[in-house]
Amino acid sequence: MPNIPVELAGHEEIRAFGKRVPSFVVYLVQTTHPGMIRLDSDTASGRAYIQELIRLRDGNSELNYAIYHDRYQRTPDGWKFTERAYEIRYLDTSPLGGSAPTAAEGAANRGRGGAEVAPEA
Repeated sequence: MPNIPVELAGHEEIRAFGKRVPSFVVYLVQTTHPGMIRLDSDTASGRAYIQELIRLRDGNSELNYAIYHDRYQRTPDGWKFTERAYEIRYLDTSPLGGSAPTAAEGAANRGRGGAEVAPEA
């Protein structure tokens, strides 16, 4: 992740980082769009196109478009990731024009099946 000074390897490092994310991210909306996969026997490579909208607890925000560059390996348990690289193609760090719902609006959304919104710290 070129804009985040972290490199993660293995399940434990990925899980530990995931547990820390809520301490610095208010919300992250990621939309992944299909790309392509190239098979080569028991290995493969692929890409997926990403759009992210991020609001950080320090007040900063980002809108970005990126590409996941992936490598896969066929195992007895199915296909597994062996590598995922994240390439940002467009990054906008200007303040977001919208606003996050208030706690009351978030509660109302949950009642209608919407996602929970964490209050800002």
